[in-house]
Amino acid sequence: MESTIIKTIDYCAYFGDHCVVKNVNINIPKNNMIAIMGPSGCGKTTFLRGLNRMHEMTPGAYATGQILLNKEDIMKLHPIVVRLKIGMVFQRPNPFPNLSIYDNVIAGYKLNGIKLSKQERDNIVEESLNKVALWNEVKDSLKKKGTFLSGGQQQRLCIARMVAMQPEVLLFDEPTSALDPISTSKIEELFIELKKNYTLILVTHNMQQAARISDKTAFFFMGELIEFNDTKKIFLNPDKEQTQNYITGRFS
Repeated sequence: MESTIIKTIDYCAYFGDHCVVKNVNINIPKNNMIAIMGPSGCGKTTFLRGLNRMHEMTPGAYATGQILLNKEDIMKLHPIVVRLKIGMVFQRPNPFPNLSIYDNVIAGYKLNGIKLSKQERDNIVEESLNKVALWNEVKDSLKKKGTFLSGGQQQRLCIARMVAMQPEVLLFDEPTSALDPISTSKIEELFIELKKNYTLILVTHNMQQAARISDKTAFFFMGELIEFNDTKKIFLNPDKEQTQNYITGRFS
């Protein structure tokens, strides 16, 4: 029996009076790769951003319901505490442009005022870059700016920056959409590796990607969670007609 790491109860997300994510109830198992799919504007990115309280950063945006992380309601925690537990990487690589590769990795500690010795910093940088298979590529260039790297390397640097804070859950909003096929393949291999120690939740427009690397898939439509099941079942034998229509390209 898989243990649940995130459970949402009647989670709704609003922009002003407009409800864009409606009563989502989902149990996300630990150490799984979860894909979130659906047509543009269906609420999948808003739901993802809600999982670490980023949705509420938008003026006029708010959320209702519960999000439990290991049975603790994160809606009652300070958002900064939540984001240390649930990290996020965005569509386009966004290393801090003025910081070196080294300083990018430990940026979270500095931003949160966490003091570390040089040895601790060195260890965290090496360990985090190793976790994203980037250490051997950049170990002799740690003083260079993060923007000196290729797009795929920059995205892995952003993932290293996230895992350096030792979160439990990693959120990804279409992290390979701006990358070439080779870089995409490396990131996908990395996801398989990261799943051993983290729970990964991925918004993707790429159905082939979801089929290749996810354990479970959630299908959203018009702000509602239509179906959530093992990826194989979602793609081969979904329960809902809307899911079937989306998978087969008959979606109106």
